[in-house]
Amino acid sequence: MIEPSPATTRVAAFEVFLTRYLNPDGSLTADPPAFARDRAQARAMYALMVRTRLFDKKAVALQRTGLLGTYAAVLGQEAIGTAIGHALAAEDIFIPAYREYAAQFARGVPMHAILQYWGGDERGMAYPEGTPSHHDFPLSVPIATHVPHAIGVAYAIKLKQERRVVLASCGDGATSKGDWYEAISAARIWNLPIVFLVSNNGWAISMPSHRQTGAATFAQKGLAGGLPSEQVDGNDVIATRAVLSAAIERARDGGGPSLIEALTYRLHDHTTADDARRYRAEAEVAAAWERCPVKRYKAYLEAAGFWSADDEAALIADGTAAAEAAAQTFLNLPPQAPEAIFDHLYAELPLSMRWQRDEVRARGPVDGGHG
Repeated sequence: MIEPSPATTRVAAFEVFLTRYLNPDGSLTADPPAFARDRAQARAMYALMVRTRLFDKKAVALQRTGLLGTYAAVLGQEAIGTAIGHALAAEDIFIPAYREYAAQFARGVPMHAILQYWGGDERGMAYPEGTPSHHDFPLSVPIATHVPHAIGVAYAIKLKQERRVVLASCGDGATSKGDWYEAISAARIWNLPIVFLVSNNGWAISMPSHRQTGAATFAQKGLAGGLPSEQVDGNDVIATRAVLSAAIERARDGGGPSLIEALTYRLHDHTTADDARRYRAEAEVAAAWERCPVKRYKAYLEAAGFWSADDEAALIADGTAAAEAAAQTFLNLPPQAPEAIFDHLYAELPLSMRWQRDEVRARGPVDGGHG
C-alpha cells in the first residue's frame, strides 16, 4: 500500500461486491428473486443443470473410448451456463468460450451438435434456424480471441439502435490476454450493450489464479476499464441468474457494459487431454465437491417443496436417454468430405487455396475415413 504524504490526495476508490443467495448446504442467505420462488422456473433450471451434467458424462465416456476428440468438460460449472441460458432474451447474442453447454442447450443447440464440434465436424456449429442460437457464435477454443469479436457485434447493435445485448463469456485465464483488455477498454469508451462474464474456476489449465494475477479479484480488472464490476457465486444458480439479468437489462436500457466474475471450480481436468492430478491436490478437489452447484440447488428445491425423489429418478432417466440419443445421432452421421476442411474458413475461398481444395477433393477419402 502506498503511504500518503501531506502532498497526496485521494482521487478515486473502488469496491468489489459478491452476491450469494445459496449457501453450500442449500440454505438461503436472503429472500430469493421471484424466478426462484416460481416452481416451474425453479425446476426448469435444475433440469437443465442435471441434463448438462449427464451429457458431459457421456461426452467424456465417448472420448475415453476413442469415439470423440479432445473434449472440455463442464463438471462443476453447470450453474453458470444455466444462468446464462435463462437470463438472455431470444434476440440477444451469446458469444461463448467452450464450457457453457447449458446455455447453448437452453438456446436451441442440439446435444449432438456439441459432440460434432469436438469430433472435428464444423457442421456442429451451424445452429438450427428458428432458435435463439442461430445468431449466436460458435465455440471459441483460442483464449480471448472471441472477446474483440464481441465488441464488433455490440458496436453493430448500437449503430442499428437495436435493443439487443451481447454476452461474451470466458475463463479467468483470458483476462491475462491483451485481446481481453483492449475489448474491456473499447466497451466502456463506446458505451456498448455488452456483458462480460469471467468464469473463475481457480485454474487456467495448470496455472492457479494466485500465480496468474496479482489482483485480489478478477472483477477489479473491469474497474480499470471503467466498467461496473462485481463477483457472484458461480455455484449458486439463483445468484448468477439474478446478477446476469440485472447487467443484461442495464445494457439493454443504454446503461453500458458490465463485468461479472463468477466464482466456481473445475471439478474435471481442463480437457480430456489433461491430467489435473499432476498439479492439483486431492484435498482441494474434495473440498470443491462440497460446493457442488447441482447438490446445492437440489437441496434448495427440496426444502422449498419443489422437488422429490420421484422427480429426481425421472430426470436422471430422461437425461441419460437424451445423452445416449445424442451420442447415437453423432456416431451415425456420415463423415464430411475431405475438402470440408476448407469450407469453414472464409465466406469465399481465396484463389491461393482453391487449387488446394480441388486437389484434396480429387484425392478423396483415405481408407474410407474422413480424409
